[in-house]
Amino acid sequence: MDVLIKLSLVLFSFSFMEFVAWFSHKYIMHGIMWPVHKDHHKKDMNRFFEVNDLFFPFFATPGILLIYLGYTYGFETPWFWLGLGISLYGLAYSLVHDVIIHQRVKVLRKWDNTYVRAIRKAHKIHHKHLGKENGENFGFLYVSQKYLNEARGIKVKA
Repeated sequence: MDVLIKLSLVLFSFSFMEFVAWFSHKYIMHGIMWPVHKDHHKKDMNRFFEVNDLFFPFFATPGILLIYLGYTYGFETPWFWLGLGISLYGLAYSLVHDVIIHQRVKVLRKWDNTYVRAIRKAHKIHHKHLGKENGENFGFLYVSQKYLNEARGIKVKA
C-alpha cells in the first residue's frame, strides 16, 4: 500500500472522528446517555474524574481494535492506518478538551493563541447550558469562524 494512501486513511479517519464526536455528543450524550454526561456540565468542575469519563473506553475501542487488526494482518491492510487516525484523534481530543480547555491536568495553562481562545470560548458557550436541551457547539476540535474571528478581535457585521 502506497504511503500516500496510508496517510490519506489516517487523515480521513481523524477527520471523520470529529463528525462522530459531534454526532454522539449532540444526539447521544445530550440524548439517551445524558445521565452519564450531565456531571460534565455541573458547575463544580474541580474533579479529576467524572462519570462522563466512562465514554473513554467506548471511543477508544474502535481505534485499538483496528490497530490490533492491522498489526495482526499486516500494515499493508487499511485497518492499522484507520485505527491510527482514530487514536490520534482521541489523543488530540484529550489534549484540547481535558488539558487545554478544562485544565484537568495542570500543564499548558498559559498557552494562548487564536485557536485556543476560540475553542475555549465555544466550549464555554456550550457549558453555559446546564441541561441537555438548547445546547450549541457540540464539536470538539473544530471551531466555527465566528469564534475564530472573535479571538482575532475581528468584528463581524450582524
